Amino acid sequence: MAEPLLEVRDLKVHFPTDDGVVKAVDGTSFRLEPGETLGVVGESGSGKSVTFLTVMGLIDRKSARVEGEVIFDGRNLLALPEDEMRHVRGNKIGMVFQDPMTSLHPYYRVGSQIAEAIRTHRDVNKSDAQKQAIEMLRRVGMPRPEDRAKAYPHEFSGGMRQRAMIAMGLALNPSLLIADEPTTALDVTVQAQILDLIRRLQQEFNVGVVLITHDLGVVADVSKKVMVMYGGKAVEMGTRDEIFRQPLHPYTWGLLESIPTVDKRVERLVPIKGAPPSLINRPNGCSFHPRCPHRFEPCDQDIPELKDRGGGHPDACHLSIEDKRRLWDEREQQRARAAS
Repeated sequence: MAEPLLEVRDLKVHFPTDDGVVKAVDGTSFRLEPGETLGVVGESGSGKSVTFLTVMGLIDRKSARVEGEVIFDGRNLLALPEDEMRHVRGNKIGMVFQDPMTSLHPYYRVGSQIAEAIRTHRDVNKSDAQKQAIEMLRRVGMPRPEDRAKAYPHEFSGGMRQRAMIAMGLALNPSLLIADEPTTALDVTVQAQILDLIRRLQQEFNVGVVLITHDLGVVADVSKKVMVMYGGKAVEMGTRDEIFRQPLHPYTWGLLESIPTVDKRVERLVPIKGAPPSLINRPNGCSFHPRCPHRFEPCDQDIPELKDRGGGHPDACHLSIEDKRRLWDEREQQRARAAS
């Protein structure tokens, strides 16, 4: 098997506080192949962003206990000194942050900020860096890139700011791009444009993409592979078709049933009852069992391992594969009757 682009092994990120230890990420493992798109989904507090901020080396190691391995380009990023990690960050791994308005400096022109990112890692003069910045703005579909490069972030719409952040993330031709909630606060039309842009650029640059989101609709549109996170752990992982057509974890079922659709006449969405677990005082056993309508005796004692239990892709649920398929089919039939 070829070497993966990124492999995370048993990653744990714990934050000691006065109230106890916050286990933001508590044993997550996955791999991403070159040129692959991985969608990472889950509610707020599930550990999505912390996982990839750790991959980027943006977690303060003085205030967090980090264990495990993050293997990228044959090296464990967690073992690199900060000066080497700065070379990887931006140069080899680009990131599009959740809020482009706070990620772009309000006092500097957008083109200058992209050019500065280029000059940090490349031996080019200001003029050439500015030309490369304008070219990147053109490639992400920015109208009148020469003029927009001279503008300030507050003069951009939300979609244009997101395009500028994507241009900055790809300016150095990294092999991995991490996009954290890239469509948040954008209207539906602009969301579709940004997702289409990410898909097109992923193919053009042959870059591996991690798409972090709470919206399974976004994942369905872009990602080939999906990782569902809950309570700081991965609870299901599979291809897009596997997750959407034959999901195996009750939490994934809840996420799918809470997606609004236009082709089903239902009176209301079906929320997941209860609240996400405390990351300080976790429940025993499966973290999802207090909210799970299908829990049974082992669930409140034994932590389920993420593995393939015969369903074709890994999940972390004690239910048998026969029960999972039966329960999912029953839920689908119930939804179909409600829509008829």
